[in-house]
Amino acid sequence: MKILGIDTSCDDTSAAVIEGSSTILSNIVSSQTDIHKKYGGIVPELASRMHMEMISHVVKEALDQAQADLSLIDAIAVCKGPGLIGSLLVGCGFAKSLGYAAGIPVVGVNHLEGHIFAPFLESEPEFPFISLIASGGHTSLYQVNSFGNYEELGRTRDDAAGEAYDKIAKMMGLGYPGGPVIDRLAAEGDSRAFNFPRAYVPESFDFSFSGLKTSVRRMLQTIVPDGDTRKIPERTMRDLAASFQASVVDVLVRKVEWVIAKRGIGRVVLTGGVSANNELRKRMQLMADERNAKLWLPSLKLCTDNAAMIAAAGYHHFMAGDIAGLDLNPKAYLPL
Repeated sequence: MKILGIDTSCDDTSAAVIEGSSTILSNIVSSQTDIHKKYGGIVPELASRMHMEMISHVVKEALDQAQADLSLIDAIAVCKGPGLIGSLLVGCGFAKSLGYAAGIPVVGVNHLEGHIFAPFLESEPEFPFISLIASGGHTSLYQVNSFGNYEELGRTRDDAAGEAYDKIAKMMGLGYPGGPVIDRLAAEGDSRAFNFPRAYVPESFDFSFSGLKTSVRRMLQTIVPDGDTRKIPERTMRDLAASFQASVVDVLVRKVEWVIAKRGIGRVVLTGGVSANNELRKRMQLMADERNAKLWLPSLKLCTDNAAMIAAAGYHHFMAGDIAGLDLNPKAYLPL
């Protein structure tokens, strides 16, 4: 059985073909970073237009690399939300049109569900497990009991972790995207140089990063009152990055540790774009080892948005008979 996956939830156009539930035959991602970096963030209208321009080429390349034509595809899995509505409309419209023309059933997949099942493309996490999804749009904790059985334990009350990285990078004049460059700078900085707050949100598994952003902004105003970040010494920039990153990582790791203790589940899956962060991966593994817990970390190429994870979740929807009709419409806000 072969599943064609399509993901246009944000700014990357992606298509993939998997065999069964986990064998990746192709996983093509067309990035729009060069287009959006001049604006310091994603411009939704530009993103949707680029999806329209690229999607047919990306799908064709995925099929060619998998050495499969449409006659070999058993189902098309498409991301139906959450995400940027203009971008989602392109993917869903293309998937429905292709499915109708080729007589291939279509299944709709929640983007968060795709992230949860990304590690299944490389290993087999055991149910139930705790899943931390940390990305540019989401920071959420779930207890995953089985496919389709998800219990939300906590979510961000304001900004997502990845969004905080991008906005802090913009404040520091580091450009877009912010995650990779802050991670690189932080590796050479002193995380104790600046005492930024940790919003643990007592008695809750929720997250909050807006106060941290404000704290970093005020510190930058103290260092360079005129706002010219080019005047900040390189050593200070590294220390700022390390101190900011330590605040984010401390909260993410501590929350997962609390869930392990309260729920008694020693299995953790870390997913989403922020899960590619080197410090987070290292610290989460250390915590898991101390707790005698098992941690699943997807490879870096499966952390960020990709269609293979959509196809992996779509396989289970297809096997369950959860077929979408032509009335499938995406939703920008779509809880799991």
